[in-house]
Amino acid sequence: MTAILLFTALAFFVFAQAASARNGAQSAADAAALAAAQKARDDLLLDLGDAIEAGNGDWLDWLDLPPGGIPVEGADAAAAELAAQNNSTVQGGAQLTEVNGAPGFQVDVVTDYTVGDSIIPGTEDMTATAQAVAIIQPRCDFDVNTNPMDPVTLDCDGVPVDIDPGNFNPADLPDASVMFSVYLAE
Repeated sequence: MTAILLFTALAFFVFAQAASARNGAQSAADAAALAAAQKARDDLLLDLGDAIEAGNGDWLDWLDLPPGGIPVEGADAAAAELAAQNNSTVQGGAQLTEVNGAPGFQVDVVTDYTVGDSIIPGTEDMTATAQAVAIIQPRCDFDVNTNPMDPVTLDCDGVPVDIDPGNFNPADLPDASVMFSVYLAE
């Protein structure tokens, strides 16, 4: 009877080890997907500044996300860096995706560590995998009749942001998180 109880306890320990590895992989995937989306959000704000400086009046389109899509350069590197900080590796890079009309990134990771030694043969070489998706959504509203050549006050979830295209300084733009939110998709 003692042997059966001991074996059962060790089996539960193996499942706990596997669950711990899986949780670590999910944390790494979440962090990597968020890093990719945050990098794109930061680049999106730079591109918005460029569109305002261009003075052609289409900069308001950037507040609903640009017609050509979100910037993807650097997303792979940002995802890989955060995955590595969590002892994991990104598989296939940060893949551009869309969830309910919102653009974002899907990231798949595999842990750089294994489940570990246990009483179940083969687990010592098993790694954990996980997937996460982070999306970007605009936070700012404006009157649809707004003339993009005139000074504009945006309502970014209750935070007013003043933009004067005729006297624009990119340093006047707020942090990217004020204008665009990044979060994990469920």
